[in-house]
Amino acid sequence: MSGVARGNASTRWGRWWQDWRFHLSALAVIAPCIAFPAFLHQARMFTGEAGLGAREAGVLQVGPYALRLAEFNTFEPMDAGIAGPRKVFTLALCQGCEDSIRAVHLRIGKPRSLRAAGSLFSGVPERLSADLPVPDSARPDDGLWVTVEEWNGNSHKAQMPLEQASPATFAWLARKQETTK
Repeated sequence: MSGVARGNASTRWGRWWQDWRFHLSALAVIAPCIAFPAFLHQARMFTGEAGLGAREAGVLQVGPYALRLAEFNTFEPMDAGIAGPRKVFTLALCQGCEDSIRAVHLRIGKPRSLRAAGSLFSGVPERLSADLPVPDSARPDDGLWVTVEEWNGNSHKAQMPLEQASPATFAWLARKQETTK
C-alpha cells in the first residue's frame, strides 16, 4: 500500500478532512509567503529604509533650520474614535542642527503660543514622527505650522500650505466643509 493511510472516518466531513488535510496545511504555509512582500514594505516604512514616508512634502525653512517634512501615508485622516481624526507626519532634522533643537511641534492652524504649539515630534533626528489631531474647526486654507524650540529658549515658526503638505487631508477638509454648508 502506498501513500498515507486514510483513517477510518465515518462522517462525510471526517473523510473530507482526512483527504484534504495535507493540502490545507500546504495552504497554511503558502498564504504567509504571499503576504510577506506587503509586510516587508510596511517594515521598511517604519524603520525609515523606504524614506521618510509615503510622500515627501518638501523642505521647510523654520528659522535657521531646514527640515524635511513628509506624510507617513497618503490616506485622508483616520478616525481614532473619541480622539477624533488623526494624521501622521514624519520629519528629518538638518545635519548638525540636532544639538541645538530642543523640540519640534506640528499643528494645523497658527499656534497662539508655545504652549499651544501642537503635537510633539518624537524619534531619532533622522526620522521624527508626530500623530497630528485634525480639529473640527480646521479649514482647507489653514496651514500646517511647524514650531521649532531651541535649547536657548528661542522659538521659530513656519507654515506650509496644507495642500502641499497633505493633498488628501486638504481634499478631506474641503469635502467636510462642503457638507456643513
